[in-house]
Amino acid sequence: MNWLAKTVLPKIKALVNQDSVKENLWVKCSSCAQMIFHREFEEQFNTCTTCGNHMPLPPHRRMALLFDGGQAEIITLDANKDDPLQFRDLKKYTDRLRDTRGKTGVHDAIMVAAGTIGGINTVVAAFDFRFMGGSMGRAVGDGILKAADEALKRNAALITVPSTGGARMQEGILSLMQLPRTIIAVNRMKKAGLPYMVLLAHPTTGGVTASFAMLGDIQMAEPGAIIGFAGRRVIEETVREKLPEDFQTAEYLQEHGMVDMVTPRSEQPKVIGRILGMLMETSSSKAAE
Repeated sequence: MNWLAKTVLPKIKALVNQDSVKENLWVKCSSCAQMIFHREFEEQFNTCTTCGNHMPLPPHRRMALLFDGGQAEIITLDANKDDPLQFRDLKKYTDRLRDTRGKTGVHDAIMVAAGTIGGINTVVAAFDFRFMGGSMGRAVGDGILKAADEALKRNAALITVPSTGGARMQEGILSLMQLPRTIIAVNRMKKAGLPYMVLLAHPTTGGVTASFAMLGDIQMAEPGAIIGFAGRRVIEETVREKLPEDFQTAEYLQEHGMVDMVTPRSEQPKVIGRILGMLMETSSSKAAE
Protein backbone atom coordinates (compact mmCIF):
# COMPACT_ATOMS: atom_id res chain seq x y z
CA MET A 1 0.00 0.00 0.00
CA ASN A 2 2.87 2.32 0.85
CA TRP A 3 4.46 1.50 -2.52
CA LEU A 4 1.22 2.43 -4.33
CA ALA A 5 0.96 5.72 -2.52
CA LYS A 6 4.58 6.70 -3.10
CA THR A 7 5.15 5.42 -6.64
CA VAL A 8 1.97 4.69 -8.60
CA LEU A 9 -0.31 7.54 -7.47
CA PRO A 10 2.22 10.33 -8.22
CA LYS A 11 2.65 8.95 -11.76
CA ILE A 12 -1.10 8.84 -12.32
CA LYS A 13 -1.50 12.41 -11.04
CA ALA A 14 1.32 13.56 -13.31
CA LEU A 15 -0.40 12.02 -16.34
CA VAL A 16 -3.76 13.61 -15.44
CA ASN A 17 -2.19 17.02 -14.91
CA GLN A 18 -0.28 16.68 -18.17
CA ASP A 19 -3.50 15.95 -20.09
CA SER A 20 -5.16 18.99 -18.49
CA VAL A 21 -2.30 21.23 -19.56
CA LYS A 22 -2.50 19.89 -23.12
CA GLU A 23 -6.25 20.59 -23.26
CA ASN A 24 -5.76 24.13 -21.96
CA LEU A 25 -3.20 24.82 -24.67
CA TRP A 26 -5.87 24.61 -27.39
CA VAL A 27 -9.19 26.30 -28.15
CA LYS A 28 -11.81 24.70 -30.39
CA CYS A 29 -13.50 27.01 -32.90
CA SER A 30 -17.27 27.04 -32.36
CA SER A 31 -17.82 27.33 -36.12
CA CYS A 32 -15.33 25.13 -38.00
CA ALA A 33 -14.14 22.99 -35.02
CA GLN A 34 -10.52 23.82 -35.83
CA MET A 35 -8.15 23.53 -32.84
CA ILE A 36 -6.34 26.85 -32.27
CA PHE A 37 -3.26 27.27 -30.13
CA HIS A 38 -4.40 29.41 -27.18
CA ARG A 39 -1.60 31.98 -27.54
CA GLU A 40 -2.45 32.49 -31.22
CA PHE A 41 -6.14 32.68 -30.29
CA GLU A 42 -5.47 35.43 -27.74
CA GLU A 43 -3.18 37.33 -30.10
CA GLN A 44 -6.01 37.39 -32.65
CA PHE A 45 -8.46 38.60 -29.96
CA ASN A 46 -10.53 35.39 -29.94
CA THR A 47 -10.83 35.13 -33.71
CA CYS A 48 -10.41 31.83 -35.56
CA THR A 49 -7.42 32.01 -37.89
CA THR A 50 -8.95 29.35 -40.15
CA CYS A 51 -12.53 30.49 -40.81
CA GLY A 52 -12.50 34.01 -39.32
CA ASN A 53 -15.19 33.19 -36.73
CA HIS A 54 -15.43 35.92 -34.08
CA MET A 55 -15.89 34.28 -30.69
CA PRO A 56 -16.89 36.09 -27.47
CA LEU A 57 -14.36 38.66 -26.27
CA PRO A 58 -14.35 39.70 -22.59
CA PRO A 59 -14.51 43.46 -21.95
CA HIS A 60 -10.94 43.79 -20.66
CA ARG A 61 -9.65 42.24 -23.89
CA ARG A 62 -12.01 44.44 -25.89
CA MET A 63 -10.47 47.52 -24.27
CA ALA A 64 -6.97 46.25 -25.05
CA LEU A 65 -8.00 45.79 -28.69
CA LEU A 66 -9.65 49.17 -29.22
CA PHE A 67 -7.62 51.71 -27.23
CA ASP A 68 -4.30 53.06 -28.48
CA GLY A 69 -1.47 50.94 -27.13
CA GLY A 70 -4.01 48.85 -25.24
CA GLN A 71 -4.00 51.51 -22.52
CA ALA A 72 -7.33 52.25 -20.84
CA GLU A 73 -8.50 53.94 -17.66
CA ILE A 74 -11.18 51.78 -16.05
CA ILE A 75 -14.10 53.88 -14.80
CA THR A 76 -15.44 52.82 -11.41
CA LEU A 77 -19.18 52.14 -11.46
CA ASP A 78 -21.46 52.72 -8.48
CA ALA A 79 -22.93 49.67 -6.78
CA ASN A 80 -26.67 49.33 -6.11
CA LYS A 81 -28.90 46.93 -4.20
CA ASP A 82 -28.66 43.48 -5.75
CA ASP A 83 -32.22 42.19 -5.42
CA PRO A 84 -34.86 44.86 -4.70
CA LEU A 85 -37.67 42.59 -5.96
CA GLN A 86 -36.49 39.55 -3.96
CA PHE A 87 -36.82 37.50 -7.13
CA ARG A 88 -36.62 33.73 -7.14
CA ASP A 89 -37.08 31.11 -9.85
CA LEU A 90 -35.19 27.82 -9.51
CA LYS A 91 -32.84 29.66 -7.17
CA LYS A 92 -32.58 33.08 -5.54
CA TYR A 93 -31.39 35.95 -7.72
CA THR A 94 -28.83 36.85 -5.04
CA ASP A 95 -27.43 33.33 -5.32
CA ARG A 96 -27.22 33.60 -9.10
CA LEU A 97 -25.33 36.88 -8.79
CA ARG A 98 -22.95 35.45 -6.21
CA ASP A 99 -22.24 32.35 -8.31
CA THR A 100 -21.75 34.34 -11.53
CA ARG A 101 -19.44 36.84 -9.85
CA GLY A 102 -17.40 33.96 -8.48
CA LYS A 103 -17.05 32.35 -11.91
CA THR A 104 -16.35 35.50 -13.94
CA GLY A 105 -14.52 37.67 -11.42
CA VAL A 106 -16.57 40.72 -12.44
CA HIS A 107 -19.37 42.54 -10.60
CA ASP A 108 -21.87 42.77 -13.46
CA ALA A 109 -22.31 42.60 -17.22
CA ILE A 110 -20.64 45.88 -18.22
CA MET A 111 -17.25 47.57 -18.10
CA VAL A 112 -16.58 51.24 -18.84
CA ALA A 113 -13.16 52.61 -19.75
CA ALA A 114 -11.64 55.79 -21.19
CA GLY A 115 -8.63 56.43 -23.38
CA THR A 116 -7.83 57.33 -26.97
CA ILE A 117 -8.62 55.58 -30.24
CA GLY A 118 -6.67 56.94 -33.18
CA GLY A 119 -5.68 59.82 -30.92
CA ILE A 120 -9.32 60.75 -30.24
CA ASN A 121 -10.58 60.88 -26.64
CA THR A 122 -13.10 58.07 -26.31
CA VAL A 123 -15.18 56.33 -23.66
CA VAL A 124 -16.13 52.69 -24.29
CA ALA A 125 -18.88 50.73 -22.52
CA ALA A 126 -18.53 47.01 -23.30
CA PHE A 127 -20.84 44.16 -22.30
CA ASP A 128 -19.67 40.88 -20.78
CA PHE A 129 -21.76 38.01 -22.18
CA ARG A 130 -20.29 35.64 -19.59
CA PHE A 131 -22.30 37.46 -16.92
CA MET A 132 -25.85 36.09 -17.18
CA GLY A 133 -25.83 36.35 -20.95
CA GLY A 134 -24.90 40.04 -20.85
CA SER A 135 -28.45 40.80 -19.72
CA MET A 136 -29.29 44.44 -19.01
CA GLY A 137 -30.35 45.23 -15.46
CA ARG A 138 -29.95 48.36 -13.37
CA ALA A 139 -26.18 47.99 -13.14
CA VAL A 140 -25.88 47.96 -16.94
CA GLY A 141 -28.23 50.94 -17.30
CA ASP A 142 -26.18 52.82 -14.71
CA GLY A 143 -23.04 51.88 -16.64
CA ILE A 144 -24.34 53.36 -19.90
CA LEU A 145 -25.37 56.58 -18.14
CA LYS A 146 -21.98 56.76 -16.40
CA ALA A 147 -20.21 56.24 -19.72
CA ALA A 148 -22.17 59.10 -21.31
CA ASP A 149 -21.46 61.39 -18.34
CA GLU A 150 -17.73 60.62 -18.58
CA ALA A 151 -17.76 61.29 -22.33
CA LEU A 152 -19.44 64.66 -21.76
CA LYS A 153 -16.95 65.62 -19.03
CA ARG A 154 -14.00 64.67 -21.21
CA ASN A 155 -15.44 66.10 -24.44
CA ALA A 156 -14.99 62.60 -25.82
CA ALA A 157 -16.72 60.22 -28.20
CA LEU A 158 -18.80 57.36 -26.80
CA ILE A 159 -18.79 53.78 -28.08
CA THR A 160 -21.03 51.04 -26.75
CA VAL A 161 -20.28 47.37 -27.47
CA PRO A 162 -23.40 45.30 -26.72
CA SER A 163 -23.29 41.51 -26.52
CA THR A 164 -26.47 40.46 -24.79
CA GLY A 165 -29.62 38.40 -24.63
CA GLY A 166 -31.66 41.47 -23.69
CA ALA A 167 -33.30 42.65 -20.48
CA ARG A 168 -32.63 40.81 -17.20
CA MET A 169 -35.85 39.04 -16.24
CA GLN A 170 -34.84 38.77 -12.57
CA GLU A 171 -35.19 42.55 -12.26
CA GLY A 172 -38.61 42.75 -13.91
CA ILE A 173 -39.92 46.25 -14.61
CA LEU A 174 -36.71 47.75 -13.21
CA SER A 175 -34.84 46.12 -16.07
CA LEU A 176 -37.31 47.42 -18.67
CA MET A 177 -36.87 50.93 -17.25
CA GLN A 178 -33.26 50.82 -18.47
CA LEU A 179 -34.47 51.11 -22.07
CA PRO A 180 -35.57 54.77 -21.75
CA ARG A 181 -32.69 55.52 -19.36
CA THR A 182 -30.08 54.45 -21.92
CA ILE A 183 -31.85 56.46 -24.64
CA ILE A 184 -31.55 59.51 -22.37
CA ALA A 185 -27.80 58.88 -22.24
CA VAL A 186 -27.61 58.77 -26.03
CA ASN A 187 -29.67 61.97 -26.35
CA ARG A 188 -27.24 63.78 -24.04
CA MET A 189 -24.40 62.89 -26.39
CA LYS A 190 -26.34 64.06 -29.43
CA LYS A 191 -27.33 67.36 -27.79
CA ALA A 192 -23.67 68.00 -26.98
CA GLY A 193 -22.72 67.30 -30.60
CA LEU A 194 -20.39 64.47 -29.61
CA PRO A 195 -20.08 61.25 -31.64
CA TYR A 196 -21.87 58.11 -30.50
CA MET A 197 -20.93 54.81 -32.16
CA VAL A 198 -22.23 51.29 -31.63
CA LEU A 199 -20.11 48.19 -32.24
CA LEU A 200 -22.56 45.28 -32.37
CA ALA A 201 -21.05 42.00 -31.15
CA HIS A 202 -22.62 38.54 -31.19
CA PRO A 203 -25.37 38.35 -30.07
CA THR A 204 -27.26 41.63 -29.64
CA THR A 205 -30.94 40.98 -28.99
CA GLY A 206 -34.03 41.94 -26.99
CA GLY A 207 -34.43 45.21 -25.12
CA VAL A 208 -30.86 46.32 -25.80
CA THR A 209 -31.57 46.25 -29.55
CA ALA A 210 -34.81 48.12 -28.85
CA SER A 211 -32.97 50.96 -27.12
CA PHE A 212 -29.47 52.44 -27.29
CA ALA A 213 -27.92 49.71 -29.49
CA MET A 214 -29.57 50.93 -32.70
CA LEU A 215 -29.18 54.68 -32.20
CA GLY A 216 -25.54 55.20 -33.13
CA ASP A 217 -24.35 57.88 -35.50
CA ILE A 218 -22.45 54.96 -36.99
CA GLN A 219 -23.61 51.33 -36.64
CA MET A 220 -20.69 48.90 -36.93
CA ALA A 221 -20.98 45.13 -36.46
CA GLU A 222 -18.64 42.19 -36.18
CA PRO A 223 -18.76 39.48 -38.88
CA GLY A 224 -21.46 36.88 -38.31
CA ALA A 225 -23.00 38.63 -35.30
CA ILE A 226 -26.69 37.86 -34.72
CA ILE A 227 -28.61 41.11 -34.23
CA GLY A 228 -32.35 41.40 -33.68
CA PHE A 229 -35.19 41.86 -31.21
CA ALA A 230 -37.15 38.59 -31.10
CA GLY A 231 -35.64 35.21 -31.86
CA ARG A 232 -35.83 33.54 -35.25
CA ARG A 233 -38.29 30.83 -34.13
CA VAL A 234 -40.68 33.39 -32.59
CA ILE A 235 -40.68 35.48 -35.77
CA GLU A 236 -41.27 32.47 -38.02
CA GLU A 237 -44.22 31.36 -35.89
CA THR A 238 -45.65 34.89 -35.94
CA VAL A 239 -45.36 35.60 -39.68
CA ARG A 240 -45.78 31.92 -40.62
CA GLU A 241 -42.99 32.08 -43.15
CA LYS A 242 -39.56 30.48 -43.46
CA LEU A 243 -36.89 33.12 -42.98
CA PRO A 244 -33.63 33.31 -45.01
CA GLU A 245 -30.72 31.30 -43.62
CA ASP A 246 -28.65 34.44 -43.00
CA PHE A 247 -31.55 36.32 -41.39
CA GLN A 248 -30.50 38.61 -38.51
CA THR A 249 -26.78 38.26 -39.27
CA ALA A 250 -24.64 41.39 -39.41
CA GLU A 251 -24.17 40.91 -43.15
CA TYR A 252 -27.94 40.62 -43.73
CA LEU A 253 -28.58 43.80 -41.74
CA GLN A 254 -25.91 45.66 -43.67
CA GLU A 255 -27.47 44.56 -46.95
CA HIS A 256 -30.84 45.90 -45.75
CA GLY A 257 -29.52 49.22 -44.48
CA MET A 258 -29.69 48.65 -40.71
CA VAL A 259 -25.93 48.40 -40.20
CA ASP A 260 -23.43 50.76 -41.81
CA MET A 261 -20.47 48.38 -41.94
CA VAL A 262 -19.26 44.94 -40.91
CA THR A 263 -15.69 45.14 -39.68
CA PRO A 264 -13.39 42.34 -38.46
CA ARG A 265 -11.60 42.86 -35.13
CA SER A 266 -8.21 43.18 -36.77
CA GLU A 267 -9.40 46.31 -38.59
CA GLN A 268 -11.62 47.87 -35.90
CA PRO A 269 -9.09 50.17 -34.15
CA LYS A 270 -7.93 51.69 -37.44
CA VAL A 271 -11.43 52.07 -38.93
CA ILE A 272 -12.99 53.41 -35.72
CA GLY A 273 -10.11 55.86 -35.22
CA ARG A 274 -10.57 57.21 -38.75
CA ILE A 275 -14.33 57.59 -38.32
CA LEU A 276 -14.02 59.29 -34.93
CA GLY A 277 -11.46 61.68 -36.38
CA MET A 278 -13.94 62.78 -39.05
CA LEU A 279 -16.88 62.99 -36.63
CA MET A 280 -14.96 64.98 -34.02
CA GLU A 281 -13.72 67.36 -36.70
CA THR A 282 -17.31 67.89 -37.84
CA SER A 283 -18.42 68.46 -34.24
CA SER A 284 -15.68 71.03 -33.71
CA SER A 285 -16.66 72.85 -36.90
CA LYS A 286 -20.30 73.04 -35.83
CA ALA A 287 -19.32 74.31 -32.38
CA ALA A 288 -17.16 77.04 -33.94
CA GLU A 289 -20.09 78.23 -36.03
